[in-house]
Formats: sequence, structure tokens, C-alpha cells
Amino acid sequence: MADVAREAGVSGQTVSRVANGKTNVDDATRERVLAAMRSVGYRPNSAARALRNGQFRSIGAIISALPTFGNSRTLSAVASAVAAEGLTIALMPVTQSTQSEVTGAFSWLSEQAVDGIIILIEQHQLDENEIELPKGLPVVVIGADARHEHPVVDTNQAEGAAFATNHLLDLGHRTVWHIAGPPLSYAAERRQRSWRATLERAGRETPPVLTGDWSANSGYCHGLRLAEDPSVTAVFAANDQMALGLMRALHEKGRTVPGDVSVVGFDDMEEAAHFWPPLTTVRQSFEAVGRNAVTALLAEIANNSQGTAVVEVPTELVVRSSTAAPAG
Repeated sequence: MADVAREAGVSGQTVSRVANGKTNVDDATRERVLAAMRSVGYRPNSAARALRNGQFRSIGAIISALPTFGNSRTLSAVASAVAAEGLTIALMPVTQSTQSEVTGAFSWLSEQAVDGIIILIEQHQLDENEIELPKGLPVVVIGADARHEHPVVDTNQAEGAAFATNHLLDLGHRTVWHIAGPPLSYAAERRQRSWRATLERAGRETPPVLTGDWSANSGYCHGLRLAEDPSVTAVFAANDQMALGLMRALHEKGRTVPGDVSVVGFDDMEEAAHFWPPLTTVRQSFEAVGRNAVTALLAEIANNSQGTAVVEVPTELVVRSSTAAPAG
């Protein structure tokens, strides 16, 4: 730092302000200091900075190893929000959300010198009583029930499923079939429960649930079965990928979309607007989920306190060409 100060013709305190990202340095001086840093090969020592101010400027993330679209987009949103704050992120995937794996991941991240941890685990085990989140670091949970004494951030799954189901009922369909996500998925369970409750409130028959695994292939397999039943005129698939497989099966069996069967998905993945026909779907903001999770965690870190807020990010129904009134 002394070398940088001599090169730039400023005080060591000014170099320190620039190195630590302080704003009380004019632009011309900051550029001169940065040029001097490059000239002498100076880089701030993050370990020394952490010892001095007690923060590592790093966030840990315990994530489900399941390669789903929602997990990937949410993790990307978290990473972007972390980077926007000038922080780094350390990832620790878990294959099963058991007590031993969660505790092991938490311990590993603690050793990596992180200031707090975001947990993104889709499976239901995180909500069960035997899973206890370790203490000692600020924690925010994405996409789980509010049974733990930590802030929870998630898409409003129930709202989105109700939007999808009511849209099809409002078009005049007698009932709505549902291709659900896997049983251990918190999001799938919430969407299925809301679909069922929406039909019951409307006094409509509730068809048997068809359970998929988020893949287009599972939607295709269920679609082959649904295509054989002429009474099926409307289907809500729990994600866009299963909706894609469903529509392929319907086309192969000679049932048109939306002429014979209307289809609604969930996620509004970028490709949904380019399906044929373009898919009506529920848009969820992964960016808002990631941003809210990081904001809640940074608030815990700054206040040195444990929050318990529950943030539900609203959804939006995007109507395209895959839905219409029933024929006749």
C-alpha cells in the first residue's frame, strides 16, 4: 500500500479507502490510485481484510444436486445478486437432504470462511422435524415451509397454480387435469394442493393426479394416456417442460392444441413463447427470489440478528395460444 501511495502521490489512507470500495474519494484520485495498483501489482488481501473488519465478503449456498430448470435459474439469480453486492459465492451441492448431508455441507462452508448461507433444497425432507439447520451463521431458506426460525423466500406457488386453473375454468372447461411434479418437491406439492382447492371451490370434479418428474418425457408419457380420453379438454402441467412433452403426445395422437385440449404450464421458460403453439404459462420471477434471498441474508449479517420473515414473490399468468374455449 505504501508503494501504491508513492506511485499515486496520495496518502496511505486514501489507498485504503479505494481498496475497500469507499465512496469518499473523488473520481480522478480513484483512477490514479487504481492505475498505481495495476502498475505495482497490488491486490487487496481478503484474508487480512476479514481479520480487520470481521467479514469475509463471501456467501455460502447449499443447493440440491437435482438438475432442474427451477433450481438452475434460482441459483443463477442468487449468484447474480451476490455479485452485484461485490461478494463472492461458495457452492455446496447435496444429493439428499438428510441431516448428515445438510450438517456436513454447513460445516464445510463454515470452514470456507463465509458470512452467511443460503439454502436452496427443493425436497420436502428439509421441512421434516428431524432436519435441524445448524446454528452459528445467518441463514436464509429458499423454497421451503416456514418451520425453521430463518427467513424464507419463495415464489407464491399457490397463487400461480390458482391462476392457471381458474384461467381454464373461465374459458368454459368443465374441469382441469393436472400433471404434477415429483412427490418430494415442495413446489410441486404446493401447486397440486392449490389446483385441487381451486377446483373444489368451483364445485368441479377433481380428476386423478398424474405424477411426473419435471421432464418433458414424463409429460409425454402422461400425454399419451390423456390423449385417449375424449373427456380431457384442459390440462395444467406443473412446469413448462412437462407441458412440452404433453403437447407432443397430443399432436401425435391427432388431438389439436388448443382446439381439442388446452394446455397451461408453469415457469415461463424462455422457450415457452416458441413452443407450437406458444404456451400459456405462469411466469415466476427467479430474479426476484434470488434478489430477496440475498437482501434478507445481508440484513441478518449487518444486524447480527436472526430474521424470521417470509417473502412470497408474486406470479403472473402469461396467456398465449395454447388455451381456448372448449370445442362446441
